[in-house]
Amino acid sequence: MKIRTILPALFALMASSAALPGPAAAAPAGKASAARSCHLPGAEESLRCLSVSVPLDYAKPDSASLKLHVTVAPAFRESARPDPLFVLAGGPGQAGSDVLPLLSAAFKRVRATRDIVFIDQRGTGLSGKLDCESPPNEEMMSDAEIEAELRRCIGKKTVPFSVYTTAVAARDVEQVRRALGYGKVNVWGGSYGTRLGQAYARAFPDSVRSLVLDGVTAPDQVIPAGGRDGQAALDKLFAQCESDAACRKAYPNLRAEFDALAARAEAGQKLTIVDPRTAQPVSFTMTGPRFLGTVHNILYSPADARRLPFLLHSAYQGRWEPFIARHNIAGDFASDASTATLLYLAVVCAEDVPRMTPALMKDDASKLTRPLADRIPGLCKTLNVPAVPYAEPTAIQAPALLLSGALDPVTPPRRAEAAARHMPKAQQFVVANAGHGVSQLGCAPRLLRDFLDRPAIPLEAKCLSEIPAPTFQLGSAGPQP
Repeated sequence: MKIRTILPALFALMASSAALPGPAAAAPAGKASAARSCHLPGAEESLRCLSVSVPLDYAKPDSASLKLHVTVAPAFRESARPDPLFVLAGGPGQAGSDVLPLLSAAFKRVRATRDIVFIDQRGTGLSGKLDCESPPNEEMMSDAEIEAELRRCIGKKTVPFSVYTTAVAARDVEQVRRALGYGKVNVWGGSYGTRLGQAYARAFPDSVRSLVLDGVTAPDQVIPAGGRDGQAALDKLFAQCESDAACRKAYPNLRAEFDALAARAEAGQKLTIVDPRTAQPVSFTMTGPRFLGTVHNILYSPADARRLPFLLHSAYQGRWEPFIARHNIAGDFASDASTATLLYLAVVCAEDVPRMTPALMKDDASKLTRPLADRIPGLCKTLNVPAVPYAEPTAIQAPALLLSGALDPVTPPRRAEAAARHMPKAQQFVVANAGHGVSQLGCAPRLLRDFLDRPAIPLEAKCLSEIPAPTFQLGSAGPQP
């Protein structure tokens, strides 16, 4: 079952940094298997793969163990620096092996002199993925039917979900470092990985040389309380369209059309269309969660967001096929690389839902993310994991580079500002025309290399302002040239 369907478009969100309560006790070093040559999706070349055995439950180190999958991209130069870059993916629920394309984008300069180590967090990817199979007729099912299917899947699992928290994952990262024989490491975290990176730096400060955090979470951030950030990104998009002469002319009533579509979906709009994938007629109901979840997901990427006015206007005129085609992307390309649904729930239910107070949700009210906020507490009751007490954040002394996109609907710059208050050696940069993810854009790959080579030296990052804004799509032919 794809979390993009049942929990609309928010699985790349992050929550607070779940630091261990005090210094983490050092467990015996994990045992690493012999490295083998491997070819994985997202990387054209042969890499090195190995597994690291860690305790399933650190409170019972002599009981069951779990094998973590680790992918190593060796430095190109033989005289590699001794401090590698550890990569922590997003989600929660995304695996390091899912983001291997970053090798040829964000990390192409870093790898010249450093090993790049991708870790599949426990419960993701090739580290015992916690997920559910998608029903063959999922897209035709009602929201209630999909939720019931997910509850049945949860009920069939026998794993102890309570050992899949961020704090436990931080201990796993330390076991990987020790098993591979590295000294201090640099940590790159993207999206939820910034939360895990902060947790690791707090739990094992002597193991971290520097941090690069892209799409930064705030220490007190709560996943389902993302309405304010998502609405701000949507409002910015509407304002940009209104200030663009061609977009304003093509879609003069965009805000009103969105509101009308949202109201229809909330009431349950029955659609009969030609399926964009099969060219066969299909009938189904467009619901509020599916409509709003797709809109929110589109906002992650500015290039994608600049298509949204066209998609909304087409749907308002009764031509839903372009919007449905975009909605289907998650299912068309997810397969084995999809987010681990149950790992997502295990983390969020333990660390975030207990802090979803009525006051917080009232302050964060937005119809864009309300479907998630309404549904997830009930799913958490089915999962039945104990709450993880919130720990006030302590200072992180390692040098840190914080990257934010001004158009990010989930971790906008204000979240990085809150995190930076606890990082006295942080450098923060905001990219005006970026959304959720900066490291692969423009000159950012070079800046990553510069920072890792000399993390204590202030970066000259004016080049980030040269990253251009994508053009709006005004018709079926695609974006403007």
